[in-house]
Amino acid sequence: MQLNDLFETHYHRAPEYTVRAPGRVNLIGEHTDYNDGFVLPCAIDFAACVAVAKNGGTQLNVYAADYDAHDHFAIDGDIAASEQQWAQYVRAVVWALAQRGFRLPEGVDMVISGNVPQGAGLSSSAALQVGIAKALQTLFAWPLDETGLALIAQQAENGFVGCQCGIMDQLASARGVAGHALLIDCRSLEATPIPMPAHLAVMIVHSHVKRGLVDSEYNTRRAQCQQAAAHFQAAALRDVSLAQWQSDKDGLDETAARRARYIIAENQRTLDAAAALRSGDIATLSRLMAESHQGMKDEFEITHPAVDALVEIMAEAIGKDGGVRMTGGGFGGCVVALLPHEKVDSVRAHIARHYHARTGLTEEVFVCTPHAGVAVV
Repeated sequence: MQLNDLFETHYHRAPEYTVRAPGRVNLIGEHTDYNDGFVLPCAIDFAACVAVAKNGGTQLNVYAADYDAHDHFAIDGDIAASEQQWAQYVRAVVWALAQRGFRLPEGVDMVISGNVPQGAGLSSSAALQVGIAKALQTLFAWPLDETGLALIAQQAENGFVGCQCGIMDQLASARGVAGHALLIDCRSLEATPIPMPAHLAVMIVHSHVKRGLVDSEYNTRRAQCQQAAAHFQAAALRDVSLAQWQSDKDGLDETAARRARYIIAENQRTLDAAAALRSGDIATLSRLMAESHQGMKDEFEITHPAVDALVEIMAEAIGKDGGVRMTGGGFGGCVVALLPHEKVDSVRAHIARHYHARTGLTEEVFVCTPHAGVAVV
């Protein structure tokens, strides 16, 4: 059933607005966002959708179509946590909006649904939160642009849900440009569209490794990076060069030093990858994506043996005609590849022949195009 039909079924009237917010895949630049660094994501075809209408009351009512579940809460008091994980994201956005002075003036009825694969590192939660923020902003004509929506969605994740994520996921969902990746400066929030070469496809392969402990490990990595930045007397690792790391790392905890070296190198790789993508230098892009994955494996320690095997298998089939690496927060999830359209079928077949045989797991393949950001539909 379509979202608008579901809304009419549950609330006996049509929604006033329906919003679509895409997920994202990060091509390179992992864990650099909360270090004030650079990332290179693109919004993808998969999205969260939100239908809303005012209800004249003092309660927000929401139906989650994907779970066949409801949540209700009062808008005129403190917003408590929910035992339902999906409902946490809705409550978090309403909380974050209120923190910034955008308190709901009346109740709202809402239906949410989405097809962003969950637990795959494609930002299903960010897409949902950006979509909810956009739907409420549109409903009440609040003066918020797409960057403002992304910041509210990030605050919801940080302050209410409890994952200390950076801004990349939300900004990519809010400001994606069709046919382009976005080079995002996570300090200034400047986002530069980088055209995707027409001959390249974006292949996302879900490893089906269940991502365990990702939030706690994510927060640990963030704390280690902050420790390292303080050691170098820098505001963030974005401000530390590899030469400075080499000369001044003595006295820094060995693990934090490895984390820092990865972030510093990954920032430069991201800038270099954007330049390579813009100029069509696919051989350089291939090398940079391989180096990124190796750094995540050895220095940042966020990959998984099965994900490493999947990257190796795909690299065998792609060669220097494209690049491949793990994407997302780590500990499972997805691998992303940029490769010629004509190689998609052969790479898919190569994965099917070897991945299950090596890991006992079965992959799921998505071929995507860079999509536009959040919009009222």
